[in-house]
Amino acid sequence: MRTRPLKVALLGCGVVGSEVARIMTTHADDLTARIGAPVELAGIAVRRPDRVRAGIPAELITTDAKELVKRDDIDVVVEVIGGIEPARTLITTAFEHGASVVSANKALVAADGAALHAAAEANGADLYYEAAVAGAIPLVRPLRESLAGDKVNRVLGIVNGTTNFILDKMDSTGAGYSEALDEATALGYAEADPTADVEGFDAAAKAAILAGIAFHTRVTIDDVHREGLTEVTASDIASAKRMGCTVKLLAICERAADGASVTARVHPAMIPLTHPLASVREAYNAVFVESEAAGQLMFYGPGAGGSPTASAVLGDLVAVCRNKLAGTTGPGESAYTQLPVGPMGDVVTRYHISLDVADKPGVLAQVATVFAEHGVSIDTVRQQSKDGGAARSGETDNGGEASLVVVTHRAADAALSSTVGALRDLDTVRGVASIMRVEGE
Repeated sequence: MRTRPLKVALLGCGVVGSEVARIMTTHADDLTARIGAPVELAGIAVRRPDRVRAGIPAELITTDAKELVKRDDIDVVVEVIGGIEPARTLITTAFEHGASVVSANKALVAADGAALHAAAEANGADLYYEAAVAGAIPLVRPLRESLAGDKVNRVLGIVNGTTNFILDKMDSTGAGYSEALDEATALGYAEADPTADVEGFDAAAKAAILAGIAFHTRVTIDDVHREGLTEVTASDIASAKRMGCTVKLLAICERAADGASVTARVHPAMIPLTHPLASVREAYNAVFVESEAAGQLMFYGPGAGGSPTASAVLGDLVAVCRNKLAGTTGPGESAYTQLPVGPMGDVVTRYHISLDVADKPGVLAQVATVFAEHGVSIDTVRQQSKDGGAARSGETDNGGEASLVVVTHRAADAALSSTVGALRDLDTVRGVASIMRVEGE
């Protein structure tokens, strides 16, 4: 066994970084046995050096991250500071000085993964980022290695714990969005500024990474269609229940039917209660993978938090250290298919549309005509007066309103968009209350 320790520089010592440092210290003997050489924490770069960090020797702390990653004795850099800069500069500097990198930085990998992989390859280094996608859930490595001989056609997942907690509470308690968000914040699931989560930015970054790996093509966060959950109402949740569904914020990456392109999207969707993802509760994550040979696979577990994310970081650290000892590197970027990312308008799925309409005869016929004219086939229709009674075909218009819920068969998103535009132009349609896709069927 090699006796000189492999030296690790840690960038960031917050919730995740402090757990990485703790595990490296408390499990040092186990890590040595698994790697085949001792591994030593050689320095920790932080922004606030005066903060008390229990169990971490003060002599390891530095504010000069750039000098730390430039040290010739550093074998691996672990980056858990997040964001684009200075993380990107620090990672490329580490590569230039011969270090491999383990990162949990979804935003950076989703925005600039191709350049980072190229820099790693040019310097004979590894870039691993299991923790960037789904916390403790092994997902990047199974897609990149275990399914390397298979053809993945679809990845469908819940990849943000905050939004899943909010929607789960809305479903189980009948709470509105604001109430559920307040509870998520009080319990520490939501940040003081929850925008990245509730507007889908976090999930979109993860979808870009998953699509790139699954389909062997380059996908960035700018290629991902994104919708958040702030417009989801208690009425939407109730309507989903009447259909035997629940609402989830989904990341969906799939090949086109002809295999000539891929799409990646994040948005709220209704899924049947019979689908495995429907039972994912609280702040848990789960990803459903569909491939030609393996069939349907599901990965489930905690998708965030200090300990779960640190577990993924340490798993990558062990793999990278083993590669260092063997004088080799692991899988790099695989983008040989060079498939284009298709527009959202090409996506084909079902839709649930809720309309506020005049409570009078003939409205349903007008609405159905608009759907037919735009090539969108209607599956079911439910009409109800705003006063709670069913709308009656013999009524005259007394200025009242009715709620009309239309569920379609599968149609292209572009066709649905043009249909909704035409519906808004009808005098009898007073508003489009909500539009939600129906997935997983």
